[in-house]
Formats: sequence, structure tokens, C-alpha cells
Amino acid sequence: MKKVFKALGWLLLMALVVIQFFRPEKNLQKGISSTHFSTKYAVPDDVNGILNKACYDCHSNNSRYPWYFNIQPIGMWMDDHIKEGKQGLNFSEYTNKRLRYQYHKMEEVIEVINEDAMPIDSYTWTHKDAILTPEEKSKLKKTNTASTAKVTAKYETTYKKNHGVFLSAYGPYASIVSNLLFV
Repeated sequence: MKKVFKALGWLLLMALVVIQFFRPEKNLQKGISSTHFSTKYAVPDDVNGILNKACYDCHSNNSRYPWYFNIQPIGMWMDDHIKEGKQGLNFSEYTNKRLRYQYHKMEEVIEVINEDAMPIDSYTWTHKDAILTPEEKSKLKKTNTASTAKVTAKYETTYKKNHGVFLSAYGPYASIVSNLLFV
């Protein structure tokens, strides 16, 4: 029995050594893309700082990597989190999406702020500065509300331009019509 545990130990050690040679590609982009959220929507410097420390590592095309990213399988686990985060919301590709998507994601941002769902716990364990204060949450909501108003206005302008009618003309059915037209 002792030999079995020893053999399993050596096998596990060898697997850990071998896995070090298989590293995920880093999520690094030079500069801000032309489709980045901040290219269409006003983002004050203080809010951009909040987004940098609490959001962009997982929700943009440019992540900051701690030293332990180079240790596998931790790096692979982090890479999966980044891919999953970017799939949910990618600020670097934000304006490349349809207006309905942009509006919906702005709604979701408010929800996750209100529910303290972001940043996730596993991120804030090692990034204490990413824990949002009530003041930071308020700033994010204010900026988001302004951006949402801009998207809503663009919705109506686009719809009027294409169809000669404001969405508001549909009264209580405006959101249903909007969902049908802009999905």
C-alpha cells in the first residue's frame, strides 16, 4: 500500500511539472480599442480608475496578471475566469455590439452593483482594492445612468430614422417593441 501512495505521489509531481509547460495565452492588448466603452460614452477619470481596479482584469482585452498566474493549474483557472468574464461583458468590444445588447448590459451592471455580485469573491481575496465602497458604487451607477440615457436616445433616434416613429409612440408597449426590434 505504501508503494502505491509513493507511486501516486511521484505521478502527481510529474504531472505538475509537465503542466508548467502548458500556459494559457495572456489577455493583453496594446492601448484602448476603437470599440471600447469609453470611446462612445463619457467616463470620468475617477470612474475609469474604479473600472480599472475592479472590472477590466476580467471584462476587457487587457488584464493585469499577478505572479501566481505563472503557476499551473492556477493560471489555467484564472484564464477560464477571464474568458467567462469577457463572454458576459467585454468593455473593449462594447460598442461593437447592437444597441439592445449595450442597453441590456448597462441594466445588468446596475443589478450586479446593487447585489454586490461583482467583483467576485475569488478576485477580491487577492485584490482588496477592488472591493467597492458605497461612494464608488454610486459613481458607477451615476455614470451608467448617463450612458443608459444616451443609448436610449440613440435607440429612439435610430428607430425614428429607420421607421419614422419614436418608440415612445407605442406607450406602454414601447419596451416590447424595442425588444422585438433591437434584439
